[in-house]
Amino acid sequence: MSKDIDDVSNNIVKMGISEDNNAVPPLSRGVEEKTASEKECTSCEQKVEHETNGRHYSDTDIVSNSGVDSDIDVFTCANCGKEGASNSCNKCNTVKYCNAACKKKHRSKHKKACKRRVAEMYDEKLFKDHPPNEECPICFLPFPLDRDQQVFETCCGKSICMGCVYEMLERNGKSGLCAFCRTPHCSDEEDIEKMKKLMDKGNTEATYLLAGYYATGSRDFPQDHQKANELYLKSGELGCAGGYNNLGVSYRNGIGVESDMKKAQHYYELGAMGGNVESRFNLACLEGNAGNHNRGMMHLMVAARAGYNKALDKVKIGFQRGMITKDGYENVLRAYHERHREMKSDQRDRAVASGM
Repeated sequence: MSKDIDDVSNNIVKMGISEDNNAVPPLSRGVEEKTASEKECTSCEQKVEHETNGRHYSDTDIVSNSGVDSDIDVFTCANCGKEGASNSCNKCNTVKYCNAACKKKHRSKHKKACKRRVAEMYDEKLFKDHPPNEECPICFLPFPLDRDQQVFETCCGKSICMGCVYEMLERNGKSGLCAFCRTPHCSDEEDIEKMKKLMDKGNTEATYLLAGYYATGSRDFPQDHQKANELYLKSGELGCAGGYNNLGVSYRNGIGVESDMKKAQHYYELGAMGGNVESRFNLACLEGNAGNHNRGMMHLMVAARAGYNKALDKVKIGFQRGMITKDGYENVLRAYHERHREMKSDQRDRAVASGM
């Protein structure tokens, strides 16, 4: 059970964007653009000597030559220029040094280039498209984005889509059985005990659901937001991106913790990189409210391509106001419909129509 996502501010629909959906994302906030007056080390574009069967040639990029018997890349030290450097920069990994002493001497010259590259690498990871959701173990289709359209069974520790549950009911006319292992459902007390045992064994979904029970006080659980946040964090570390999203909501609204927008953004970003569309949408809201309209719109486009209808609505408004190119909007639409086709089935449609 997930918390309500953030409302979109008026800023989010006023965003302008010049890039299409294949554009390279801009640098992170706080990374200054290089000016002509700034002095920066030119050796940070690492020179590489390629030695191939006695031949030497230079380039700024490492070139792989298939069909050549031996191809040895010889790096030069960014500080002293000697060949054979093998000690990489720990942060950006773009330059190499002879040893720790050369690395320390070159640090002040390399600092700005390093910071810029680290920000670029982070944004490359942050703005990647979401992979498809995990698959239902029965129909092998990706789970719907709506978590209410799946059920967690404590007997086998599996999540099952409601389409497969509905199909079992249609075929057998039996309720009260697990659609995966056909184990009869137990009492509510036994179900909770099984869920706690699964959590102790590191089951991600059990940990996430128990966090929700503590957050809402449902299923006779005492309402304990601090405990809920602990479990949300644990579920996120186990791989549940929704846990990071809910923890971000807690930090944004000060639920069980002191309100902290930096931590809220941090956990939203972790959730977004884990594939959670609500985290991505919430992150777009934060960026828009902070005046980072370009980054906010890029988050909305990523979420829309993952199949999130609320993000698509905002992208559509951006297109209608001339903020997004026609090609960019068409690419988002195609990806949106393709993602929904991957998750769609007749059984799931009938389950939704039946009110399950």
